[in-house]
Amino acid sequence: MKKTFFKISFLLAVFAFNTKIIAQAIPGTLNWYNGEGAGMQTDKAYGLLKKKTSQPIIVAVIDSGVDIEHEDLQGKIWVNTKEIPKNGIDDDQNGYIDDVHGWNFLGNAKGENLDAARLEKTRILAKLMQKYDGIDPATIASDEEFTLYETVKYEVEDELANFDQYMPMLESGQFDKETIKYILDQVKFNLNVDYDDRSLIGDNVDDFNDKNYGNGDVEGPDALHGTHVSGIICAVRGNGKGGDGVADNVKIMSLRAVPNGDEQDKDIALAIRYAVDNGAQVINMSFGKSYSPHQMEVFEAFEYADSKGVLCVHAAGNDAKDVDFEPNYPTSMYSFQAEPLAHFITIGASTKDKSELVATFSNFGQERVDIFAPGFEIYNTVPQSEYKNLQGTSMAAPMVTGVAALLKSYFPSLTMAEITDVMFSTSVKYDDLKPLCTTGGVVNVYNAVKACMALEKSKK
Repeated sequence: MKKTFFKISFLLAVFAFNTKIIAQAIPGTLNWYNGEGAGMQTDKAYGLLKKKTSQPIIVAVIDSGVDIEHEDLQGKIWVNTKEIPKNGIDDDQNGYIDDVHGWNFLGNAKGENLDAARLEKTRILAKLMQKYDGIDPATIASDEEFTLYETVKYEVEDELANFDQYMPMLESGQFDKETIKYILDQVKFNLNVDYDDRSLIGDNVDDFNDKNYGNGDVEGPDALHGTHVSGIICAVRGNGKGGDGVADNVKIMSLRAVPNGDEQDKDIALAIRYAVDNGAQVINMSFGKSYSPHQMEVFEAFEYADSKGVLCVHAAGNDAKDVDFEPNYPTSMYSFQAEPLAHFITIGASTKDKSELVATFSNFGQERVDIFAPGFEIYNTVPQSEYKNLQGTSMAAPMVTGVAALLKSYFPSLTMAEITDVMFSTSVKYDDLKPLCTTGGVVNVYNAVKACMALEKSKK
């Protein structure tokens, strides 16, 4: 009970990982993450690149959607030139009709979109309660499925009980509208076993060959999270609007697959394959959940990306837990996995204060988190050409995505595996991080650019 209460209190105070934002962070220096100190020295790195040309890099953002009309993302949105907009025909015959800027896996052919969804544990409970509700545990032999049922039942009921205490306060003015929405969404949708969050879409979520669903609306009803992530990666640099993006020559491919709730494994697996098949070289994944019913299918999608040299960058999560022991899915190492994939990395969140470098909310893991990056008080793009300060490992992951895209853009002869090795080896090491991630460091663009220059020179 204590752990759940602490988690809920934390979410109410700071940031909800899978349910977008519930509070705006205290404003800070707008572009600190690109600067000196605990920043990545991005601005300094561009001084080394003045005489080099770059090539555009396609970055897939699997998220809640992206405001492709944002003033600070103009010229930064991927266009599928083989597709004729709004003609209702799959012109490039890739299986997706009118996928001009990516694909929306949370919609249907009528143009309707899903916003809120259940948490994965709620979906599991809804499915298993049909089999186990009312059964005396003493009559059931040791059963892994029944144990899972009891676990998710406790977790869902425990969270609902904790949210009940906030209900009388909703009309008292003690919470802002975003917090109220978060609480109501948890009770009405995320933790509601009776809510059918897939009826609007109409597919079979357990059939990964059932791909005929979705639409071309890559923004959707709530693109705050995905727009902020995209801005971190590549918002126009030096225009005085919001914070600068990390990479300056990127095209964002928006893949809407993360609702207000937990994403479906199927949507994630298909989004990864779409990204790879349509030219993405880096995939940003600022999402995660505690349960994953279709782990093998998701892993196979990562294997596919790995075989094509596409880098998948995943946020570690915001539960302040050790993911070596409590995985945040998708993960770099599944129980059935023989060895780590070369193109899957996991990112923790650091702050602007070297004396308190690790963000209090950030997950960690000496084996399953690879590197840290700025994820605290990050000012960047949100829908309607506006800007906000947000925080989370959701913000740290696109920092690294942006660095990888930047390096690939200016050093195209280097493989993504080589670029990953450079980011890891040139990270700035801190004693506080040594037990928390494999590298013990925070990514540093300046150091990485210098190393790539040397590596490129050695290849000639």
